[in-house]
Amino acid sequence: MSEVYTEAELLIRVRHLTRAQLTAFVEAQVVVPTQTAHGRVYRRMDVARLELLCEFSETFEMNEEAASVVISVLDQLHAARRDLKALARAIMTEPPETRARLGTALRQHQAISDPDELK
Repeated sequence: MSEVYTEAELLIRVRHLTRAQLTAFVEAQVVVPTQTAHGRVYRRMDVARLELLCEFSETFEMNEEAASVVISVLDQLHAARRDLKALARAIMTEPPETRARLGTALRQHQAISDPDELK
């Protein structure tokens, strides 16, 4: 099983994280703890997100709301990267002629400057 942390352990582990910040991040659903029979627990991914959020708050003086927006954008970029990798893997399974045709189409579409033109 993956490593999990109670709220108390999390507050010790994530430097500069306050209970108020944690509450704000949970309420904003930037971090979603898992409810167990023993209470809420947080995963390693939550620890990493909270460390990043605290760094944003300290370094850039971002409030919780602004940091939440940045995390949301990072999540979207991560999802887009994952989808792009899956697409590349799928293309690599196609015959050479198909890959060449897709490569040509991609180069043609890279010149399009307006994303709405693809709709």
